[in-house]
Amino acid sequence: MNQEELNYSFEKIRQQIEALSSYIMQSPMQPQAIAALKTLTASIENLEFLKEEMQASLEVMKVLEEELLQQNESIIAERKVYYDLFKFAPNGYLVTNADGIILEINYTAAALLNVLPSLLIGKSLINFVSQEEHLLFLAKLKESLNIKSVQELEVSICPRDRQAFDALLLVKPGRETSGALGALQICLHDITKYKQLAAPGQMPRLIAPMEQPNGLDGLRVLFVDDEADTRELITAVLMQHGVIVTTVASVTEALSELERSRPDVIISDIRMPDEDGYALIRKIKALEAEKGWQIPTAALTAYLAEDRAKALKAGFQSHLHKLAEPTELIAMVARLSGRA
Repeated sequence: MNQEELNYSFEKIRQQIEALSSYIMQSPMQPQAIAALKTLTASIENLEFLKEEMQASLEVMKVLEEELLQQNESIIAERKVYYDLFKFAPNGYLVTNADGIILEINYTAAALLNVLPSLLIGKSLINFVSQEEHLLFLAKLKESLNIKSVQELEVSICPRDRQAFDALLLVKPGRETSGALGALQICLHDITKYKQLAAPGQMPRLIAPMEQPNGLDGLRVLFVDDEADTRELITAVLMQHGVIVTTVASVTEALSELERSRPDVIISDIRMPDEDGYALIRKIKALEAEKGWQIPTAALTAYLAEDRAKALKAGFQSHLHKLAEPTELIAMVARLSGRA
């Protein structure tokens, strides 16, 4: 019952008591009637006191509710910050249960497995471990659940449609998103090139000496596509090479982003609802003429019959199919940005 309903109930009781009191006062003043009138008067006073107490309690509850709401909003905002750090971290991170079922995974780890992050949730990490290591790997996972320190596991990982690589997994017990215990936090590293550099009998080093910097570090790419899964995949592939990716789902959002900043390269899907990639390239060309920009732009398509010549004639500098290898995408971005 809220305060308005409470006030209404008290008012109805008051009216009924006053009506009864009036009736008693108009009746012959019998001792029983006088006693009843006193009792009613006392009841009114008690009800008034009770009403004041309840109102005070409601005020306190309202203040507490507002404080809890603010705390909850703060917790949600803080969790989002940490989740974004996890999601976009340059290292591969994932969370599994003791059986190796993936509960969470970031873009970098998903790119190493060559599968969209959303498609990996609920799948077993063991599916990507070489067959002969399955039993040992599962035993090590269960063992790690009961050890407080970080465990190092070296296995051969077999990504989808790619060559297997040597991997180092740093595993420690943790919690699921819900807060429940029983999860494993895993950091996934591809150590193939480091093993090749290591001398016989030495442990591989995670940082190779004299390693050359990534030629795409800091490059800014604006990617336009109405499909969330495609945005995730392209982001994961590009971020592995140091590219800063901004994704939007429509032509309108892309133009709004261009009002805020100028990317080094724009990649756009061709077929999108409302306005397609051709509408976007026309508006980009108009914006370039207005601001004196020249932004390299590439068309991306999921349709094999899409006309490459038409895309290039419309103003795109390059054209690529969505089924192309990630190396082709990286090469295209490097070429467009002049960092090939």
